[in-house]
Amino acid sequence: MINNVLITGGFGYVGSRLTPHLLNEGYSVTVLDLCLYGEYGYEALQKAPKYYEWSKRFKYINGDIRDPNTVEEAMKDIDAVIHLAAISNDPTGDIDEVLTKQVNFDAVGVLISMAKKCGVKRFINASSSSVFGIKEEKDITEKLEPEPITFYSKYKMLSEWIVRAASSEYFCTTSVRPATVCGYSPRQRFDLTVNKLTADAVHKGLITVHGGQQRRPNVGMNDMINIYSHLLKAKKEQINGKTFNFGFENHKVIEIAELIKQQLSHLDVKIEVTKVYDQRDYHISSEKILKELDYGPVSSISREVEELQEALKTQYKCINDKRFYNMQSMQLERNGSAYNI
Repeated sequence: MINNVLITGGFGYVGSRLTPHLLNEGYSVTVLDLCLYGEYGYEALQKAPKYYEWSKRFKYINGDIRDPNTVEEAMKDIDAVIHLAAISNDPTGDIDEVLTKQVNFDAVGVLISMAKKCGVKRFINASSSSVFGIKEEKDITEKLEPEPITFYSKYKMLSEWIVRAASSEYFCTTSVRPATVCGYSPRQRFDLTVNKLTADAVHKGLITVHGGQQRRPNVGMNDMINIYSHLLKAKKEQINGKTFNFGFENHKVIEIAELIKQQLSHLDVKIEVTKVYDQRDYHISSEKILKELDYGPVSSISREVEELQEALKTQYKCINDKRFYNMQSMQLERNGSAYNI
């Protein structure tokens, strides 16, 4: 029985929605997070109507996943780990390969080692669908070989092997490869395709599309937090040692722009197409998770756009603030002695 859950990066973009979601489901939750982009998720949690009740089952550790002592402290009495913390997205990961390797690969080994030492039963790893790079196949399934083209996707791919190798009868591990996540979060990001185009539509009345023919798989925030809850409850034999693609809408960027324009039909939104700057083009098949886990999507781009536009009207009136963009706001130094040796 899983009762106590550790979320690394529990106040990041996805974590800020997942942490209250799991608390609301009755889990005891520990968050391990440096909060590089601010404590907006923590502040939102404290303002939640149920926070007094949740606080009895909640613990926050402000710390670095590269530090074995901090990780060991966070693992005490934990049944399951949901590993979200990372140098997140391709452009940010390319700034410094050493740093990206330390956080996105080396630290996974630390987490796995400490989890086993502390008797953790389940380890759920957030990888990325970008591990596939650029492929021409119609269906990008888990059977195809990853071909990462960035440091971020390279070390996400390699971390999957650590997670897979660690699985055993007594230590259930699984990796999820999410598509680009879209939707509202207290730790909001506007450096993601759907979120950026929606923000521009609401505040500028203009969606600028660079090229537009590139395909981008997307998954809604509501599905993202739902699948982690689903994986906590899944039978061990359904997920142990397995990797799952996770994204249900594969659209060209221009098609995403049209979807947003349609969803915001009450606004006079125009679409402008410019030259291509980002050549990445990929799509994924999520048939495996749909069939093997009997998972049914609960969200869509349209639903996430509808929720996000409300937040843009009330909370996010200045979309150019650097805190909404990982590359502009991240400040993290290399750890010269990642393992304290």
